Parts: sequence; C-alpha cells; structure tokens
Amino acid sequence: QEQLVESGGGSVQAGGPLRPPCVAPGYAAKRECMGWFRQIPGGAREAVATSTVNGAITRYADSVARRFIISQDNTKNTLTLQMNDLRPNDTARYYCASGNLRPWECGLTSLTGFTYWGQGTQVTVSS
Repeated sequence: QEQLVESGGGSVQAGGPLRPPCVAPGYAAKRECMGWFRQIPGGAREAVATSTVNGAITRYADSVARRFIISQDNTKNTLTLQMNDLRPNDTARYYCASGNLRPWECGLTSLTGFTYWGQGTQVTVSS
C-alpha cells in the first residue's frame, strides 16, 4: 500500500512556525481529499485541516483556524501545513492522509474514507 511521507517536524518555541511537507507518491496523490491530522499519546487522532484536491474547499479545526494554512502543490504531489504562532498544546504527532471523499465529505468530523496515511512527524512546542 502506498504511503504518504511527512517531514519537517521538530522542536520549536511557542510563537514560532513550522512548515511540514507531505509527499504523496503515485496513486495516493490522485485522491479527491487530503488532510492533516494530529494525535497525542493516549489520545484520539483528530483532524487539523482538510483540502479538496484542487484546494477549492479547505476546513480547519477551531483550535488552529487563522494560525495554520493547508496548501497543495499538485505538480509536486505535495501537501503542506504552514503552522504559525505555535502553542504548547499543538504538541503532537502530525499525520497527512488522502482519500476519495466528495467535497462535502472532505471535512473534520471523521477519519473514515482517508485511505492512505503517512507515518507522521513529531511537533514539539515548548513554552
């Protein structure tokens, strides 16, 4: 099964930025919906931001709205999450995923339909 590959995580002080990219090889890149998710140890995986394949519709969790920006470069099969003004409670392992979801399904409430996943990249924000 093809997997997405995240990178660009790391440790940063509160208020700083990170911009992890996710490369989606081959078949995984040709999905209608892509997104970023995060998970802390012992917690459920939650959606952070999603985007339809053409970027026409993007959605953000309330906790990251106006701080994070999801974008795609379809020529490079890359999905990027620009994270600004990072906070300690943004600390988590971040995953990207893709799936064949229709625009109204490409949202934040369910992981169902996201077929392809990466291994994740750790983001740690210190105060």
